[in-house]
Amino acid sequence: MGTWLDALPPLPFGIELAWPWMLLALPAPWLVRYLLPSAKGVSPALNVPYSPDTLHAIARGGGRGRRVGMAGAVAWVAWVLLCVAAARPQQLGEPVQPPQAGRDLMLALDLSGSMNQPDMALGNRPVDRLTAATAVLNDFLERREGDRVGLIVFGRRAYVLTPLTLDRDTVRAQLDDAVVGLAGQETAIGDAIGLAVKRLRSQPPGQRVLILLTDGVNTAGVLMPDKAAQLARDNGVRVHTVAFGGDGTMSVFGFQLPMPGGGDDIDEGTLRAIAEATGGRFFRARDTGELAGIYGEIDRLEPVERPGEAVRPKIERYAWPLAVAWLLALLAMVRPPRLRAKGGVA
Repeated sequence: MGTWLDALPPLPFGIELAWPWMLLALPAPWLVRYLLPSAKGVSPALNVPYSPDTLHAIARGGGRGRRVGMAGAVAWVAWVLLCVAAARPQQLGEPVQPPQAGRDLMLALDLSGSMNQPDMALGNRPVDRLTAATAVLNDFLERREGDRVGLIVFGRRAYVLTPLTLDRDTVRAQLDDAVVGLAGQETAIGDAIGLAVKRLRSQPPGQRVLILLTDGVNTAGVLMPDKAAQLARDNGVRVHTVAFGGDGTMSVFGFQLPMPGGGDDIDEGTLRAIAEATGGRFFRARDTGELAGIYGEIDRLEPVERPGEAVRPKIERYAWPLAVAWLLALLAMVRPPRLRAKGGVA
């Protein structure tokens, strides 16, 4: 059901009135002037020795009446502007997109010697495990807009290559530069988890996530995996573990041939226990297709909060009519004395 406010014509430049009912005060001075009774004089009238025609001629000849009329008009305009300012004119600003809110996500990548096994396929060509994992991780990072992502690599030791950052291009660049053996030939799973917890525990709770990818068994480090899992649980860090690696064979002309040194054992039991203790999930990937599906599942488990609809802030413009009204009020008060001074009339 419409109201009288709907009948108001649209204002220029996208201006809207937040309190349009304040315009009802516009006729207030006129109502006060014409509806209230006038004060009755008690002094006798002044007798002047002039005829009415002479008085009218004097009134028309003097500029005082015009000056008073001009001052009244200026005062009326000032009152109108005050009412407009009281109605709070507002103007829509440029659209603002709320920022995306994501998680603090650490990636821990195994760079031990076994990641050099060429038992993976990427684009119908055999590649080593690290190359396959890097390709899938790059695709995963592409979808994590809004997350602060950090990168840890581990072998005999665990190192932070990239601290938590919104700059995913830097994380991808560091990931592409990682090589097998960079952190040693052994596997320190517990140390990698402990380092990730150290980096995540100072962040806001509820969004701390570690994704750990390895193809081996904990063979190095000072922190055992079970103790590291307890540390992660106590600090509110969810750990998703990914056991990655083939069965030690390579396809040659459609035939699966065993590879020298292939078939490395993966401690699936320990990785599963770590995930369960921290509220995460355990995954097993034997090829790049399974690995890509796993990171798609992690996307579902750890969704990025998408931004809401763009909003246009309202900018207050009441200062404009208020300033003009103030200047006009000063002019209405100051202008008549100046004219009288120039004319020499008391």
